[in-house]
Amino acid sequence: MSSAKDLRVCVVGLGSMGMGAAVSCVRAGLRTCGIDLDAGRRQAFVESGAEDVAAAATNLSGAFDAVVVLVVNAAQARQAILGDGGIAARVKPGGAVMVSSTQSADDARALGRDLEKLGLLMLDAPVSGGPVKAAEGEMTVMASGSDAAFAALAPVLDAIASKVYRIGDEIGLGSMVKVIHQLLAGVHIAAGAEAMALAARAGIPLDVMYDVVTNAAGNSWMFENRMKHVVDGDYSPRSAVDIFVKDLGLVTETGRSLKFPLPLASTAFAMFQEASNAGFGREDDSAVIKTFSGVTLPRKEA
Repeated sequence: MSSAKDLRVCVVGLGSMGMGAAVSCVRAGLRTCGIDLDAGRRQAFVESGAEDVAAAATNLSGAFDAVVVLVVNAAQARQAILGDGGIAARVKPGGAVMVSSTQSADDARALGRDLEKLGLLMLDAPVSGGPVKAAEGEMTVMASGSDAAFAALAPVLDAIASKVYRIGDEIGLGSMVKVIHQLLAGVHIAAGAEAMALAARAGIPLDVMYDVVTNAAGNSWMFENRMKHVVDGDYSPRSAVDIFVKDLGLVTETGRSLKFPLPLASTAFAMFQEASNAGFGREDDSAVIKTFSGVTLPRKEA
């Protein structure tokens, strides 16, 4: 494996989190390439100092010591890594693949087994923190994998994260922690939306309600972050409703597989499904509040 100084990294998926990770790697002095289907994102990364960028791995030259995969789900991750023209073929023997998509523990384990057959290391490493933390190189990583995988990806982890949790050696543990985290995140957003909708129905100005909660015991990071979007009437997607349809779907599937009841998660899942079905799937996940009838919500000023 190359030293940190000349480590060659490829970030697959230059969305809000992936772009932050990629730029953080560049800022840390790592030779960093990127892959994304969107031309605008590719150009933005070029302007941020990318060594190279392309729509597919086959359009990049040379091999990589390490890869970070930040696509939406397990199917996209598998395709991007092992599909036709996948990035696995461009990783040096013994190199490491950090898979940061939100996926089930079973999907993570299956991917790990397939990468092992190719002689590659895998770090099961979902992330959290949102676009702002990603851009600052301060994401939280919940990771599991071998000592060798952690060592190979140490310069990348140093570049992109302020906190790295080593959950264990077994692939799948990192993904399980992320699924449980998403249970809390989704329920907090749904509960915040319900509270703000009730305030609107009761005639309480939402900016006042927001100020009270964020300075009192009922606050949470998700309430403070997402309900500000409601107060501003701004549903530009930072993380979309459909993301939580996917993630809370994973949560409920995990509960079923473990024969464990998840009443709050199941209710939140139904709320996000209703919001998606109503046409709000691509809006910010705070748009789950729009499923409450009989309330007037703030609108973004033109």
